[in-house]
Amino acid sequence: MNKTTGTLYGISMGPGDPELITVKGKRLLEETPVLAFPTGILGKKGVAEEIISFWVDDKQIKLPLCFPYVKDKKQLREAWKKAALDIGNYLCKGIDVAFTCEGDINFFSTFTYLAQFILKKFPQISIKTVPGVCSPLASASALGVPLTFYSQNLAILPVVHNVNDIRVIANWANVIVLLKVSSVYTHIWDILQDLNLLQNASLIVRATQLEEKIYTDLTNYRCLSIPYFSLMVIQTN
Repeated sequence: MNKTTGTLYGISMGPGDPELITVKGKRLLEETPVLAFPTGILGKKGVAEEIISFWVDDKQIKLPLCFPYVKDKKQLREAWKKAALDIGNYLCKGIDVAFTCEGDINFFSTFTYLAQFILKKFPQISIKTVPGVCSPLASASALGVPLTFYSQNLAILPVVHNVNDIRVIANWANVIVLLKVSSVYTHIWDILQDLNLLQNASLIVRATQLEEKIYTDLTNYRCLSIPYFSLMVIQTN
């Protein structure tokens, strides 16, 4: 590695509770001069930005990066490309950058795409990641039950991309975790009703955060308005 370049750290921030960051992640946050994070929606702070505010000081450079909440691949690529260049400007000057992201940095994370663009543009850059608590595990803790045990099969599905996969997966998975359910919640509810699984389904909104809400037995909860950071845990048998 070229010693004149900085290191990019991908630091997992956990689902929202600032105490769920790892000791290693906290140390790197405090030591790294530039802190990058996704911007929030409508001018509000994002989850990662909220968490890091507990652990960093005003001397560190803050680098908010815009990643639109859209499915359009062209628009997303442009956002990742711009973010890669913004971060690369520091790395090429020998300055370390920590990119912080809610959940785990390697679990359905924006960082995965960002890192690919950075390596394509700056192949000499060293990238290191720090694991953390992801939302399915945080949700199991919030529910007060193990996510899986013994020989159970677990399926984790970013359901917004194909809701109907639930019908197939329910045939072999004992536990199903559905991510990104907010925009397709009603459709999911209808499928679970057809499969007679509503009583075995739980909805966790903003797990571990101050606004956390938990709904168990979704039979009477078809019409809910829920935020982006919501997921479902379903026991199929």
